[in-house]
Amino acid sequence: MARYRGPKGKIDRKFKEPIFGSSKVLDRRKSQPGQHGRRRKKVSEYATQLAEKQKTKFIYGLLEKQFRNTFKRAARKSGVTGTVFLQLLESRLDNSIFRMGFAPTRRAARQLVSHKHVMVNGVVTNIASFQLRPGDEVTIREKSRNLEVVNRSLGTGQRFSWLDVQADQYKGIFQTLPEREEIPEKINEQLIVELYSK
Repeated sequence: MARYRGPKGKIDRKFKEPIFGSSKVLDRRKSQPGQHGRRRKKVSEYATQLAEKQKTKFIYGLLEKQFRNTFKRAARKSGVTGTVFLQLLESRLDNSIFRMGFAPTRRAARQLVSHKHVMVNGVVTNIASFQLRPGDEVTIREKSRNLEVVNRSLGTGQRFSWLDVQADQYKGIFQTLPEREEIPEKINEQLIVELYSK
């Protein structure tokens, strides 16, 4: 199976968080997914680590191989592995487009990239996992600026200190790698580091 295409509400209920953006499912149904929402009361350390890894994979929309390779790259770099890992995930092109407010979700951002609506430093780029470096300029192509999905989400997103967004010009600059405390996702990256260190 490739990318997850099942019900989003089920994943939100599993992790008790709005993984794919704002969700009304959590307000309506508090129980876990599955028959009667039953869960084992005692959860092992491995199960906790695995759940954190799966949650992070769903948040950023990665498959297992991409996720593991990104972690290996982070482990080779100097610095705190968990923080470097999150910085690599945040500097992906699809994630940056979502953060800049050019797309309502990461899935929509991924589709914008794969359909060649995005340019990086003036070059059309259709690789969602493209790693942005500090100073890279991301723009929506001239002919794609009338897309409804782009115009609907422009200016509705949150502002982030590591991104300089000029919405009127459909342009954003990836200024620097974010610090851990600037990344808003509720992820305990230490559990992922421990899982892969076994």
